Amino acid sequence: MKRTHLIAALIVAVGGMTAAQGKGWQARPEVVAQAAKQQPGFNYDESRVESYTLPDPLAQKNSTVKSALMWPPRRAEILDLFRTNVYGRSPGKPESVAFAVVEENPKAMDGASTLRRVAITSRQGAKTHRFELTLFLPNKRPGAAPVFLLINNRPPSNTDPTRKEKSGFWPAEQVIARGYGIGAFHYAELAPDEAKTYRDGVMKFYDESGSTPYTWGALAAWGWGASRAMDYLETDPRVDKAHVAVVGHSRGGKAALWAGAEDERFAMVVSNDSGEGGAALSRRNFGETIERINTSFPHWFTTTYKTFNARVAQLPVDQHMLLSLVAPRALYVASADEDLWADPRGEFLSLAASSPVFALWGDAPIRPADMPAVDAPLIVGRRGYHIRTGGHNLTPYDWERYADFADRVWKAPAARASSEKR
Repeated sequence: MKRTHLIAALIVAVGGMTAAQGKGWQARPEVVAQAAKQQPGFNYDESRVESYTLPDPLAQKNSTVKSALMWPPRRAEILDLFRTNVYGRSPGKPESVAFAVVEENPKAMDGASTLRRVAITSRQGAKTHRFELTLFLPNKRPGAAPVFLLINNRPPSNTDPTRKEKSGFWPAEQVIARGYGIGAFHYAELAPDEAKTYRDGVMKFYDESGSTPYTWGALAAWGWGASRAMDYLETDPRVDKAHVAVVGHSRGGKAALWAGAEDERFAMVVSNDSGEGGAALSRRNFGETIERINTSFPHWFTTTYKTFNARVAQLPVDQHMLLSLVAPRALYVASADEDLWADPRGEFLSLAASSPVFALWGDAPIRPADMPAVDAPLIVGRRGYHIRTGGHNLTPYDWERYADFADRVWKAPAARASSEKR
């Protein structure tokens, strides 16, 4: 198929998907009924999703991007559109960043890993901001280890460094056994997840008066934290800094996508049930909407985003363009069968609509009708997707799929070590 036809098939007039148009996942009637009961007044019926036209990620003012060499200026333009209209403009790297290992245990997990708790302190003028990174690295893996970095939006106990409390949300032992390192930081240390206090973290560090020229919301602050964690990971000789994945669930998944868009040092970006404002298309009238998310969480996005509450079609971007900003790096989007609020099909269609950009590097397209069945992951080139049995959560099943994907796109550790010697 010619690229122009591919773009037309994936970008134009998408909507009203029915069972006849795809043999993959379909929302079960009982799940639809439960969703309508839990969040009444919102659409969970595919037949009521009207046709819509998505912005073309390859279209520039006077031309169309036709090669990978032409992508960087368009990428910068899209990134600026998201900064202006959605997530806001963050200040970037501070004047200085310092790291201090506050705890190290070379025999953690019964000797399977090394634990490092690292204080990350940013300095801007006379002010400082500090948060903590928890990092486990596999002891049995030779050489530097690739790392999965989680933006933890659940209670800190979910990423307990003592491992006295273990959670499937962050199954560190499972990931270590696969030969990968695993790290986490708690999002509230960057910005409290409250509309009245969210500026009391890193935003106050930059501008204590609250009159900052930076327009960033809490999501951008959490993504900023991921970049500061990456600053440390680049310095650790036991970390394979060329293979670090940023991972997030729900609001953490939104932040992970934005972190991966702004910071190209992340070699993989993983969105788990990120929904509206994350991987899901905004132009679909399904589940959570822009107006609802801006009303419920006014501190997450820039003020400009709220002006599109009732005019979504005029938004100059949609979330497939956010996913496109990850190219040509690895991208995995995951949904859950019972999580209709996050619009699983909208998340998948967004991934499919990023195909014209990934095609610039030779990747085959993911088509709207390719949505897989439950628990049947789909991997196409640098992109992966699954919809898991169950509800809104980050589970050991999800982590296994992310490790499988890393094995594939980064090559298995032994194969990569062999290729690096050649």
